[in-house]
Amino acid sequence: MSIESKNRRDARKKQAERESNRAAANPPARPAIEPHAELRDQHRTLLAGIVRREGEWVLGMDGKIAGETTSAARVLALLMQAAELHERQGTPVRLMYSDALKDAAHAEAAGNGQTFDEFKAALAAELGGGGEPAPLSH
Repeated sequence: MSIESKNRRDARKKQAERESNRAAANPPARPAIEPHAELRDQHRTLLAGIVRREGEWVLGMDGKIAGETTSAARVLALLMQAAELHERQGTPVRLMYSDALKDAAHAEAAGNGQTFDEFKAALAAELGGGGEPAPLSH
């Protein structure tokens, strides 16, 4: 009986060790981050960008997260405003964005009964037309 108990105990130890090794070899997956837009200057320095993480659009500026929202139209319009602001200040920039971001922004604006350009203009008016990026709370 004691030999049988020892065998069961050893089997449990081996099983626990295997599970521990398996867990260490397969760490939990990090949330997928999908890049969708970037704003770069003439030296190709990244000024701002948009990624999608866990169903939310995340706007980053100057190496920091500026905000998160479910509104694709808002983040794209804000990034476009930032590009216009840089251009007005004499810094040539290049804005590139994915079709998925553009399509989501246009669909969201259409869902509100607007074109994307109308949405952009309304956002600029809401912000006072100063071209300063606004908080993403929406």
